[in-house]
Order: sequence, then C-alpha cells, then structure tokens
Amino acid sequence: MTKFEALRRFLLPCLHNATDSMAPPATAKTKKRLSASLRGGGSDDVDGNNNPKNSQDNQETSSSSSSPTISAPRRSSRTMVIGTIFGHRGGRHVWFCVQPNRLSSKPALLLELSIPMAALIHEMQCGLVRIALEFNARETSLENCPLHSVPLWTLYCNGRKHGFAVRRKATPQNKDMLKTMQNITVGAGVFPCGSGFGSGSAQNEILYMRANYECVIGSADSECFHLINLEEGPSQELSVFLMRSK
Repeated sequence: MTKFEALRRFLLPCLHNATDSMAPPATAKTKKRLSASLRGGGSDDVDGNNNPKNSQDNQETSSSSSSPTISAPRRSSRTMVIGTIFGHRGGRHVWFCVQPNRLSSKPALLLELSIPMAALIHEMQCGLVRIALEFNARETSLENCPLHSVPLWTLYCNGRKHGFAVRRKATPQNKDMLKTMQNITVGAGVFPCGSGFGSGSAQNEILYMRANYECVIGSADSECFHLINLEEGPSQELSVFLMRSK
C-alpha cells in the first residue's frame, strides 16, 4: 500500500463519519534521500610528457586552436518541502499550504482553491490527482514578479476547470493549526469542533492531509510539487503545478 492510498483511505471515512475527538494521525517514517551532484564532468587531463616548444609557437597554436565554450543546459532545482491540504468537511474551498520544514509556522506558499473538499476526495478515489494552476501574464505588470506573488490563478483538477485559486496570507488561526501539527510529517486527521479550529456542526470540522513533497523549479515561470511515494512507485499520485504564460 502506497502512502497516498493510506492517506486516502483515512480521509474517505472522515468525510462521512463525524468524530468528537482528535483522530490520531497516521505517521510514517521519513524517507532517506540521496542528493545527486549537479556538477558537470571533469576537465581533460594534460599530458606532461610532450616535448617542449618555444613560447611563440605555443601562442600561435593556442590562438589558432581556440574554440567557443559550450555551456551546459540549465538543470531544474529540486528541494524537499512539507505540503498540507486542509479544509472544512462540508466546505466549498480547500487550502494548499507549503512549508520549508515542519517546524515553520509561516508558510512559504498558501493558496485557497475553489474546489469542495468532497469533490477533491472524489478525485482522489481515482488514484491520480493533477491540480494545475495557470496564470496569463500578458497585458499585466506581473510578468517578472516572483511566482509565489501571483495573486490569482485559474484552477484545473484532472483536466477540468474548477474556478480559481487565490494566494492568501496566513491568519493567526492558520499559524496556530500549523504549530499544532509540528510533530506530524506524514499523516491525515480531523480537527473536531471543540479543538478551536472547527466550529458549529460536524460539517465545519477541519480535515487535513500532510505529507512530504518534492518541489521542482523548472524556471522562473514554472514550479511543481509532487507528493513523495514512500514505496517508490512509478508515478506521483498527487501533484500541483504552477505555470505562468507570457
């Protein structure tokens, strides 16, 4: 069973069964990763056994045999982050929060997605979720701003348009909730009504799913987050893409 399947099996019962107390998160061991060097190949060895020549011949040879330097293609940047998807059980929006590490209470990115929690869980039943956020920067002044500073995105989930995604600043309640989950690296659970985060009926309980994501920065206009599968499956079951067109 992959990590995504375990989180999905926990969230599905949460959608239909109300809980009166905090559900213990399903935790998993953090996967050890090996970092690959991004350096290029080494330089050619110099043969030290050649016969000596005069300095003038060496200068002429070096000037005539000079060739243009070919630069290596730019490589994408990959980092590990903590991603949390949360929202009210009966809510019409869900939130996607990115933290550089689990101890940080200030999100690096916080987006409000106009997709109901029930609809997102329904997409998760298919086993593959692709959330694409697109922004058309033509005729705007946001062509060169940082990608995380874009205020409004067009939202697609598995190829279907679901409205928009809005960049938000973390509220004190958001920060308190993230602080409560500091000891959780991977897991899913429910904040019940009496926890201080959910209020009113059971439909206002907050469901959350938290996991490690690989952040891949392709360029200044593209970035994506892939949920890391501990079982090292052939594909990512949940991914979020940010793409800006000019």
